[in-house]
Amino acid sequence: MRRVRIGFFGLLFLVVVGAGLWAWWNFDLRWRPHTITKNQAQIGKILAAAGWVSPKLPGPKLYMISYRSCPDCIRFEKEAFPKLQAAGVDTRVIVIARADKNGLAKSTPPERATVAELWVNRDWKLFERWTAVTPPDAWTAPAVAAADGDATRTAVIELGRNLVTDLKPLLAANGVNFAYPTLVWWTKTGAMHACACEKAASYANVERELGA
Repeated sequence: MRRVRIGFFGLLFLVVVGAGLWAWWNFDLRWRPHTITKNQAQIGKILAAAGWVSPKLPGPKLYMISYRSCPDCIRFEKEAFPKLQAAGVDTRVIVIARADKNGLAKSTPPERATVAELWVNRDWKLFERWTAVTPPDAWTAPAVAAADGDATRTAVIELGRNLVTDLKPLLAANGVNFAYPTLVWWTKTGAMHACACEKAASYANVERELGA
């Protein structure tokens, strides 16, 4: 009987410990950002050279790679941007017009026109006007030059797509599986961090590290 009790309590202990470890992973560990220890200079160079737009705030830099109709990107912009910008974080948005896939269009002509304009002229006000229009497909890109049929602006669209292609293996080497939005920033100690922050549960770590 004593052995049965010992076995029962031993099993109960393992269950409690297992549940605690699962809770730690589920509610904390899985949402922590990855520290970028490989390819730092190359990643930083790619991001800095991209056609990002920002409110030009004086605080730390946060790069977000997104596309206009990405629901997780829209949620991050609505929920986290106000806090981050209030803390002086320079939210640098790199918007991509995704390439067609299997013959299906992943972007629209107004979207491509606006992405090209953002990359060329870095107009944060245009970005704000664009993201204020809902649903995203209602945007007609008024007074924005078309990208389709313009060799230069079409090339700019390809630069954005190539950025994603180039970043994926560099981030993967650091344990980050690229998704939208992918965020990259620097901590107060100078460490480069990144996450594919698709879930709202990941926002708290980003905000805390950037002082928001």
